[in-house]
Amino acid sequence: MAKKAEKYTFIDLFAGCGGLSEGFYRMGFEALAHVEINHFACETLRTRMRYYGYKNPMDDVIEHDITSEDIITRLDGAVKGRPVDIIIGGPPCQAYSTAGRVRDGKGMASDPRNFLFESYVKILNYFNPKFFVFENVTGILTARVNGHPIFPQIIKALGENYKVIDDPKILIHNSANYGVPQLRKRVIIMGVRRDMVDKDPIDLYSAVKKTHYDPEMPEENRGKLLRYVDVKDAIGDLPSVEPGQDASTNEFYYPCNNAFLKRIGTQGIHPLMDHICRKHNDLDRERFRVMISNHWSFGEMRRKRPDLEHEHARVFDNSYVVQWWDLPSKTILAHIYKDGFQFIHPDLAQARTFTVREAARIQSFPDDFVFEGSRGEKYKQIGNAVPVLFAEALAKSIRSNLKDLVR
Repeated sequence: MAKKAEKYTFIDLFAGCGGLSEGFYRMGFEALAHVEINHFACETLRTRMRYYGYKNPMDDVIEHDITSEDIITRLDGAVKGRPVDIIIGGPPCQAYSTAGRVRDGKGMASDPRNFLFESYVKILNYFNPKFFVFENVTGILTARVNGHPIFPQIIKALGENYKVIDDPKILIHNSANYGVPQLRKRVIIMGVRRDMVDKDPIDLYSAVKKTHYDPEMPEENRGKLLRYVDVKDAIGDLPSVEPGQDASTNEFYYPCNNAFLKRIGTQGIHPLMDHICRKHNDLDRERFRVMISNHWSFGEMRRKRPDLEHEHARVFDNSYVVQWWDLPSKTILAHIYKDGFQFIHPDLAQARTFTVREAARIQSFPDDFVFEGSRGEKYKQIGNAVPVLFAEALAKSIRSNLKDLVR
């Protein structure tokens, strides 16, 4: 933890269950307030604040619509006049995501979430922190609302009082490059308050250090970067689970026998939470087995084993996806709360989808992180979260740049 004199403060907007704020907690930042509308995500945030010793999580987690007239008043009540060093967060991404636009016949043009960034900007300009971090899906770069690109509008609004960068080459980050066992590309907009003449946004980006190469990175660019963290590194130590079974236990021996596990857990006997698997019917389990044993995609299985074809004609070749042991997982999505078929466990003997804890591991949540709500709510929170170790890399950069200001 940082020394008391270096205890920097943050407000987390659109906080979800706290993946982004967890990275800042881990780097010694103090949370002044979280704003989130989902009740169960708020309960998760409060539980985590208690874990870190906060005394008033009921007040510090503002369970409220961020577009409400009184949101500034509520935040003022939590912040209590203390200086705010940084604001972090990202509006819900469904309206900007490519998948969301495909599912919606009008390309999400009428979705009110398109303009939630305005609430972020309103709060940002009110509290006037030194820096901000704004996270979103890469689809934000190409999304159009009523025929107009939304990204330039967001950059213009954020840039009113802050220096920002709009170059996608600088803004897009893959979480696999920061030790997360998952290929997850996201846009990170970081801003520096305009009156800070000795700092520029590029300083913030330069201090976000890649630690791992990903499978797509050309060999000549890998240099001394570590190999990516794969699915086996992330979940290979967890006990087998049958579909429909809860294998959670108060006494699980965590081996912590690789670098990733050492970052998210502690060696020894500890509770294993949320190792709960959905039920699957026999036909789906046979599909899983055939895909795993032949190392097939769902499309290959449909063509080579028509007897296992899906009864719904409108299925896609990536409707079922095995996450292979020796690669990072594909991007964990909030859709995992519906069925989990895009996250099939690679072990032939288990023939099932990921448990809640496995999904949390893929998002690099610490093993002692407690999610509140039903199993479906937990999956949804995990799918919507920023991977913790990526958030930690961002927090590390922000902290080093804040320290520069007082030298």
